[in-house]
Amino acid sequence: MDAMSVEIRMQRLKWCVDKLMDVARHLKANRVKGGAVQLEGLEVKVELNEEQEIENLIPKQTMEIHETIAECMIFANHWVAKKIVETYPLCSLLRYHPLPRQDHFQQLVESAKAKGFEIDTSTSKSLADSLDICVDDVDVNVNRMLRSLATKAMSNALYFSTGSLPRDQFFHYGLALDCYTHFTSPIRRYADVIVHRLLMAAVEGNNNNLIVNKELQEICEHINNKHRASQHAQKDSQELFQTVFFKDKDAEVDECCTVDAIIESIRSNGFLVFIPRYGMKGAVFLQDKNGLVLDVSEKNNPTWTSGSISRSEFTITVATMTSSTCYALFDHVTVRISVQLSHSHSHNIKYELVSNKQHEEIQTSQAHKGCSNVQDVVSAVKEMHTDNEDGKDKSTTKQPCNEFSQSNSNMYQLLSNFRLMALQECS
Repeated sequence: MDAMSVEIRMQRLKWCVDKLMDVARHLKANRVKGGAVQLEGLEVKVELNEEQEIENLIPKQTMEIHETIAECMIFANHWVAKKIVETYPLCSLLRYHPLPRQDHFQQLVESAKAKGFEIDTSTSKSLADSLDICVDDVDVNVNRMLRSLATKAMSNALYFSTGSLPRDQFFHYGLALDCYTHFTSPIRRYADVIVHRLLMAAVEGNNNNLIVNKELQEICEHINNKHRASQHAQKDSQELFQTVFFKDKDAEVDECCTVDAIIESIRSNGFLVFIPRYGMKGAVFLQDKNGLVLDVSEKNNPTWTSGSISRSEFTITVATMTSSTCYALFDHVTVRISVQLSHSHSHNIKYELVSNKQHEEIQTSQAHKGCSNVQDVVSAVKEMHTDNEDGKDKSTTKQPCNEFSQSNSNMYQLLSNFRLMALQECS
């Protein structure tokens, strides 16, 4: 294929992806207008080296192409749900997200007040609009943390049989849709397999072998229980990888153990922090079991000494004979991460306060695989084509280790990234 043909195909590809992203933006705008809430979750990517050892922990970055694919899947799931519930109103498998309890929003509302923001939680629309306004011009992490608190306040989405709930409870609160199901991932979810069978029966007009409401509801409850167990396993797995990563590191010397942290909530003897670099959360103590308090007035030399702690709504103050240090909600502090070993229990991550100042670390750009926008997609394919053209003039000696393995070309990496993107889906 000559260069002109490649360029023409690249332009077609660019137009198609551009158009798909425009459609996704339009779909999302309609949902947001209807009250959809954009939530914030913590997912950490574990990077392994060639020896399959943990090399780094990186929070997963959401790119627009991820949102495009997710939005298309939400659209498909919604219309499949409407089709099957229209055909089988008493024995369709849907997924509903009930209204959250208002008292669960207490921490979110109080935390927003610390920055002068007001949160209206009366409806999903008012909540979404409030979160959009809660933007700190100095620290982008404030909005992320508030959305994380909103996520924490939400009820869990559940599968159910349509004959087991009244029609006015079919809605999905977070997505602002009147009905919703899971249809797009039958290779990894049994619920999707059932929905595929229901859709096929609805299209073909075949009512034989349908699962009755009682049996379908029992299946839904089983799937919900297993999904909840898998979430717990995922959380435990993430904590395990974090412990393994820090276990063999010298916290006093290794730079990766001393990080910037943001105060998320105040406690009677310390505070909880969020660590953006690793997407981790943990407790930092300002007072130990013996009543001693932590004094960080001397640079790089935190010491436990006699003193007192006083707490207000948004701050906590440590007073000693020689100094007084105040910590406020959303303040940046420096924290040291280590692992507390145990012979009888699981190892625990330990967070120690090093300084009441923001940690000044060298910002290193992470090389993210995948394509964040259309131009990246086009560039990757062009580079693949160039490599193939150059290869024609070079030696064709085969590498024994790759003779029977999958290709490592840019095209293979590109398609692999698309596959991983497709696996990410909103609940």
